[in-house]
Amino acid sequence: MSTVDAPRSPYARTQRSGTNWEKWGWMYMRASGVVLVVLIFGHLFVNMVAGEGVRGIDFAFVAGKWASPFWQVWDLLMLWLALIHGANGMRTIINDYSSSVTLGKVLRGAVFLSAAALIILGTLVIFTFDPCPSVSPEQLGLLPSFCPPQ
Repeated sequence: MSTVDAPRSPYARTQRSGTNWEKWGWMYMRASGVVLVVLIFGHLFVNMVAGEGVRGIDFAFVAGKWASPFWQVWDLLMLWLALIHGANGMRTIINDYSSSVTLGKVLRGAVFLSAAALIILGTLVIFTFDPCPSVSPEQLGLLPSFCPPQ
């Protein structure tokens, strides 16, 4: 018959000092999940219900939306929270199912790099988006109709 070591026995796992990253990751998943539900349903309501529905979403719709700092921050929060939430979930799955320490490190590194790259690129797109860029005279016909003539 096997027995379980007493909690304070010398063989019990010792407490490590420092930050408990698993606890904070768990708490982040719960908090970000709640905030993401609000952000996503708000996004869907504005894009699908309040306007003309899916037929109304075009370049001009996005340009008009991102002209407002409110919607830039809204979409930025949704982007950051969703990507970090997803990467943390993938990290948890990798921790649970990776067959070797090296494979786990490689996969976690790949998840971190891809999430970081998407966050950086998405942030750049949101804040550098210009619906009316400067173009040469022969390209003026390619600009949207709401852009002032140059």
